[in-house]
Amino acid sequence: MATQPMSTDAASAQAQGPTPDAIMQLGMAFWGSKALLSAVELGLFSELCAAGPLDAEALRERLGLHARSARDFFDALVALGMLERDDGRYENTPATELFLDRAKPSYIGGILEMANARLFGFWNSLSEGLRSGEPQNEVKSADSEPGGGLFDALYADPERLRGFAKGMTGISMGAAHALAASFPWERYQSVIDVGCAEGCVPAQIALAHEHLGGGGFDLPPIGPLFDDHVAAAGLGERLRFYPGDFFADPLPQADVLVMGHILHDWNADEKRTLLDKAYAALPDGGALIVYEAIIDDDRRENAFGLLMSLNMLIETPGGFDYTAEDCKGWMRDVGFSDSYARPLVGPDSMVVGIK
Repeated sequence: MATQPMSTDAASAQAQGPTPDAIMQLGMAFWGSKALLSAVELGLFSELCAAGPLDAEALRERLGLHARSARDFFDALVALGMLERDDGRYENTPATELFLDRAKPSYIGGILEMANARLFGFWNSLSEGLRSGEPQNEVKSADSEPGGGLFDALYADPERLRGFAKGMTGISMGAAHALAASFPWERYQSVIDVGCAEGCVPAQIALAHEHLGGGGFDLPPIGPLFDDHVAAAGLGERLRFYPGDFFADPLPQADVLVMGHILHDWNADEKRTLLDKAYAALPDGGALIVYEAIIDDDRRENAFGLLMSLNMLIETPGGFDYTAEDCKGWMRDVGFSDSYARPLVGPDSMVVGIK
């Protein structure tokens, strides 16, 4: 049966009214996310960096993919803005060329590799976590230690720990460059990153400021990974690893302490405990830099920070993300005389406390 054309007024009303587009895009966003994560896992972007532009068949063969859906996979990445295609040949975008080639120091794929290997599956249990308030990661497994947490599970497995440490480098690299450029390091002589993982943050700061020394503090199994990363940066003479547990041991002393993506792992009392220990380790005039995906004070804009707080539900017994005002309040509670917040890069901001 023929249909009548829509009137101009009806078409205008439909155009101005609500549509399901944003709902559907968000609801099915895991399709695009998993396509990118699989491309990182397969080393697609690194292959294109090494070989240059390739047609679909050549790229399929290099990645060892079945012929059935390889072209759809590559073209989906084009549509998602992760690849470019010219005259039938695929190549990286400027961003994927810089940030997703494993051979480059600018590689941020470690956090995506961790998301693919761990978080993607765990987030399938978000509804259960919201109902129970309990973590939904490795600690749910039958072979996990009673009372054990995320870090017990991660640090007990060398390969899993290496992946986690590389993931922390990936998520911290942009903030590390911003910290090196936006803090008055000329006023200080030493910096120690508390919970340093591979040491990407002190390494980038030290590379930008030749007068600085210091290092990183973390649990002992991280030591070899830190030493390798720092040696590769040519900083072995200026930065050293300090082994310890930041709840059980005093923090190393330095003019500046950094806690990046640390506080959100813990409940409010544990957060204050760590800030109190940092205050005790700093000299008068020293500074504590706390950075992560700080939630905006109105809790409306930093969706990544709010989703990261949900990730803390998935990963930890009591962790949560917080606003700059929250953090400044905790700093006042433990004695810091002044504090201020500044944006860094992307969703990350820093809160600085001065003793």
